[in-house]
Amino acid sequence: MPSFDVSSKVNLQELDNALNQTRKELETRYDLKQTKSEVREGEKKGTELILISDSDFTLKQVADVLTGKMVKRGIPLENVKFEKIEPGPEGRVKQTVKIQQGIPVEKAKEVVKIVKDSKIKVQASIQGDEVRVSGKSRDDLQETIALLKQQKLGLALMFGNFRE
Repeated sequence: MPSFDVSSKVNLQELDNALNQTRKELETRYDLKQTKSEVREGEKKGTELILISDSDFTLKQVADVLTGKMVKRGIPLENVKFEKIEPGPEGRVKQTVKIQQGIPVEKAKEVVKIVKDSKIKVQASIQGDEVRVSGKSRDDLQETIALLKQQKLGLALMFGNFRE
């Protein structure tokens, strides 16, 4: 029975490249050179970043540099969530950036509901942080992919692991 998986992952190598490019730009850019701004990974590697800077204004500039580098590296910004700016160490400010890896359970249930409500002859089931869609016809699977691409779920959906 043909099937495919719906997932939502960020390429960690590309994320690391975007971080390195951001750090390099912070060291060389004239308006950010003296601000003691930094970008580092949080405690949860691959799912959390921490931005630190002198003021809200420079922190927003650091965030702009980071998002620009992420876009160039092909990281979907739907999976990136900037949290509230908070006071940080030594009178500076910090901001946590969450990176969504996998589909959360409530979004996975929403994907399954969309597939079931579409009346396309396929079955959808939640498999950990992915959704597996299977059906008798490849055309039905392609129709399901087209349907899911049109939805605004707040996540970048990826379709892979096609099986015959």
